[in-house]
Amino acid sequence: MRFDEDLRRRGAAEKTRSAYAADLRQFAVWASWQHVEPAAVSHRLLRRYAAALSERRSAPATVARKVAALRAFFETLRAHGEIAANPADLLAAPKRAKMLPRVLTAEEISRLLDRIPASTPLELRDRALFEIAYSSGLRAEELVNLDLGSVDFDAEELRVEGKGAKTRFVPAGEPALRALARYLERARTALVQQPDEPALFLSKSGRRLSTSDIRRRLRMWARNAAVQGGVHPHALRHSFATHLLEGGADLRSIQELLGHASVSTTQIYTRVESGRLKGAYARAHPRA
Repeated sequence: MRFDEDLRRRGAAEKTRSAYAADLRQFAVWASWQHVEPAAVSHRLLRRYAAALSERRSAPATVARKVAALRAFFETLRAHGEIAANPADLLAAPKRAKMLPRVLTAEEISRLLDRIPASTPLELRDRALFEIAYSSGLRAEELVNLDLGSVDFDAEELRVEGKGAKTRFVPAGEPALRALARYLERARTALVQQPDEPALFLSKSGRRLSTSDIRRRLRMWARNAAVQGGVHPHALRHSFATHLLEGGADLRSIQELLGHASVSTTQIYTRVESGRLKGAYARAHPRA
């Protein structure tokens, strides 16, 4: 499918491509009920479709993604000369609620990581995995895509393939590198089954870990450490950024470390910090 090929060239993740494909199938069914061919889709028709989605009480984030899928699809048709203009160009997506990310305290992070034992290969792997996740602020997809050649112990950094196939180099702290060295020396050799397997983090069957594996193992260790609330891989990334900001790092540096295309995306952490300070003020000030 031409659209999927275009998304691949733009560096879209497999999860995004799958979601967009489902969104377009849903729109195709709706458009067929309206007896409209793709070449005849207008801006007005797309507004009706977005309104219909909202009337079905679809979440704003879901409607926004479906609008993005339509915009990308019709842009592909326009780029290949099948339509003169993109009817979704000016289609407004609903505003999403500003949800502040879950951030763990430094004490919670220490409790979570320090309570992962270092006895079995899987425990050694998980300790290295989550030390790296917090130390370098990586997305789950970036963690599973790390290869053996991604680690430079001498430079104390990782080469990370981020969104849009953009490469960045991020530092890794000494505890994370020590945990990673122990994993490579004592655990990965026990897990690997194919000598030429390039993946850094392996499953118990010797294959590259999946993001669902990471989520499942993190939930298990969070329960083990009695860390309250939903703890997911992105919470470690949010904590990484927030703790850097609290420690005095500037927003531009954090943007580069996180691999954000725009500093506006990174600015959510200033709201997290502001919310934390307001909470401290409310608890401590006698006239709050």
